[in-house]
Amino acid sequence: MEGVKLTISLIIAILLQWTLRNVWDGFAFIDFPLIIVVYAALQRNAIRALLFATISGVTVDALSGGLLGANGFSKTIIAFIVSEIARRVYMDNLILRIPVIAGACLLNYAIYLGLHRLFGQPPSGDILVTAAYSLIGTTIAGTLVYLLLQSLSGDRTRRKKRDVFAPRRQTRRRNPIRLNK
Repeated sequence: MEGVKLTISLIIAILLQWTLRNVWDGFAFIDFPLIIVVYAALQRNAIRALLFATISGVTVDALSGGLLGANGFSKTIIAFIVSEIARRVYMDNLILRIPVIAGACLLNYAIYLGLHRLFGQPPSGDILVTAAYSLIGTTIAGTLVYLLLQSLSGDRTRRKKRDVFAPRRQTRRRNPIRLNK
């Protein structure tokens, strides 16, 4: 069920990425497929995240008319890095996911820009302004999308108000009674 939810979310994200930039120019700075790719990578399913990253990147490149494959390559690298970080570090807290989406956004833009420079394509717009706006827009939209996806997840248990940002990991206590001595 989780895979179906993420697949539908990815399709909606690609459609939003393609259509919302015609509504308002500010939506062009929000990378909706990157948000879903990072969310899939944080779910500790690396294969699904890599598949989503490749498909969404190539699809967005094909729809936008940019350098075909640059977005797919950068999103695939981001999915691999985030899934490896999520495998080693406990990232089920929303407060920890915010810097992950911000770092993924900056690294995605840096790789995308590097590929454009490598192949001699001129960057569109001012580099620093585009990086700053995409960082701010994608981080805010990603936080809201993560809250929405977390509320739609299969975990229907009600949490207390103080536990909104996910429970902390419980440390294992040592058994005070030793039977072998």
